[in-house]
Amino acid sequence: MTLAQRAFERLQAWPDLSAGPASCGTGRALRSVRDEIVHFHSDRDVDLHLTHRAIQRFQYDLGGSTAIRLVPGSRWVTVHLDCDADVDLLLSLVSIALKAHQSRPAAANPPAGCNFHRVTVLPRATAGDT
Repeated sequence: MTLAQRAFERLQAWPDLSAGPASCGTGRALRSVRDEIVHFHSDRDVDLHLTHRAIQRFQYDLGGSTAIRLVPGSRWVTVHLDCDADVDLLLSLVSIALKAHQSRPAAANPPAGCNFHRVTVLPRATAGDT
């Protein structure tokens, strides 16, 4: 089982999320009653729909993580799953996203699509690599 499959199964069990196709056309999504929250695009790459306010609030922490890719102006962050800690990070961020979406006013215009094809994830250096 891949890390993305493990994360998807864990999140699918959450009562506030339901599964379906991703609106971007690639992969599976988990959504709340109001919004798509997570897109699973591959065995390792996941896009998470945070609000602009949540990204601003956690920008320093998000930018410091080797698992996170930010796209300027996007309300989505890309999480690259390389290890179990990345899955735990994703689950924590999904919890933040759900809370952020519950507290924001409904938008007249839906947010732009996820970061799929807008982010290139390079492999992280591992111990012993030079």
